[in-house]
Amino acid sequence: MIPPLLSLLIAIGPLCNAEFVIKAYDDIYKFPIYGINDTLATTNTPGNKVTTPASKDECALSPDLVEEIRGYQETVDNIIEYIVNGDYKGRTYNILAELVDTFGPRMTGSGQLEAAIDWMLEKSHEEGLENVHTEDVAVPHWVRNNESAWMVLPRLHKLNMLGLGSSVGTPPEGIRAEVLVVKDFDDLEQNAHLAAGKIVVYNPPWVSYGETVQYRASGATRAAKVGAVASLIRTVGPFSINSPHTGHQYYGNASAKIPTACITVEDAAMMERIQKRGQKIEVLLTMGAMNYPDFISRNSIVEVEGLEWPDETVVVSGHLDSWDVGQGAMDDGGGAMISWNAAVVLHRLGLRPRRTLQAILWTGEEQGLIGGQAYFDKHSAKKEKYQMLMESDIGTFSPLGLAFSGNSEATCIVKEILKLLKSLNTTEVVSPMDGGPDIEVWQRAGVPTASLYNANEKYFWFHHSDGDTMSVEDPDTLDKCLALWTSFAYVAADITHKIPQIEVQQEGPRLTTSAP
Repeated sequence: MIPPLLSLLIAIGPLCNAEFVIKAYDDIYKFPIYGINDTLATTNTPGNKVTTPASKDECALSPDLVEEIRGYQETVDNIIEYIVNGDYKGRTYNILAELVDTFGPRMTGSGQLEAAIDWMLEKSHEEGLENVHTEDVAVPHWVRNNESAWMVLPRLHKLNMLGLGSSVGTPPEGIRAEVLVVKDFDDLEQNAHLAAGKIVVYNPPWVSYGETVQYRASGATRAAKVGAVASLIRTVGPFSINSPHTGHQYYGNASAKIPTACITVEDAAMMERIQKRGQKIEVLLTMGAMNYPDFISRNSIVEVEGLEWPDETVVVSGHLDSWDVGQGAMDDGGGAMISWNAAVVLHRLGLRPRRTLQAILWTGEEQGLIGGQAYFDKHSAKKEKYQMLMESDIGTFSPLGLAFSGNSEATCIVKEILKLLKSLNTTEVVSPMDGGPDIEVWQRAGVPTASLYNANEKYFWFHHSDGDTMSVEDPDTLDKCLALWTSFAYVAADITHKIPQIEVQQEGPRLTTSAP
């Protein structure tokens, strides 16, 4: 079952020629902007996501609140010492390694993901965490099966490829057709008369993930409209060693559904060069991809119950599912593990905050934020009980601080808490929140949200590829990420002050019909 809003976005995307509407539910997208008087403007401005330093305006927090926050310095120092130099040193890396080495990639709908969920629940009980439970989520179930792509003219050459999520398969014998290489959607429209019966190869230059992912998201639908029999998308990434990167794609309500896959930067560029020389290119594409009925998966939830206000919550989270390639260590094993381990650290240290700390491992993120939406649908009626939601899903490289979305007072509180992390050099606050896709729906509802701001310049080198393995992760860096994550979450959950939410002007995002 797909959330109603996502169904609407998918349905209108191809009709209004607005790829950004579809990619709004991909794992990185433009978030709402803030209007005057700290109210949430629900008009999204899709495009490239740019995080900027939070407002440098003078903060005017009450002296009592500032003094209260500064009073946590010794506790925060103890948390950092325990994780970075003490008994917990290296444990996050070791647990992550055991997870990905034991279960491998954890595709939504797979036995590996469900076994990993059971394993995390068992670990949670062993650690004595409270209210260990799951919430059922109906998720899409797509299986890649065997696949291959060969350039057969003007010479024989194996194309490294990965089918895109939700793609239909080819006939058993495959599809052999001439290739038409295009740079972008405008190029496709200008050459639409040449596309019928061909395999369209998209070779757009890398601009940013938010900009370039549109070709993966809706390239097949656009190619089918002009009569193409399949589409191949240049990998969405800034760097390649002949490595394809997969991801989800959307047909929407298109009547014609053609097979679609990603190929490498190198092969897309090669075919464009060959085409420019006037040579004919033919490709044989074979994909056994299958779409099955929805599968019941689970969000996994553990808690450290609040001491004074247990019905109020701070959430730390990451998604446990991954694509079916690599190990899913970076995307998003690291984020999931710093969130789960944050609860473990507080429990082991006997630190019980006034509010409940809830660690959530989402399911179905890669197929359209399904788990995050299901949780929101179930719990958002009590959104005033949420102090803050946090998610780490943009890498666990060297931590710098937090990316945050909230009003000016909330931002000042975040800045003040992060001053306690000076010894880790993780005091930066940027805005808006970037890298917490499952909690964006809460951000649009006006609830303060934060994600891990880290030095992740190489994130898209490995994203959705066979390169996403434990080799990307570093034990000491994970410890620092965990120390930041745990310390901040504890203080946010324990301070007596309620972090203010933002008044929402209207329900849900306003959809526009053309990209800026």
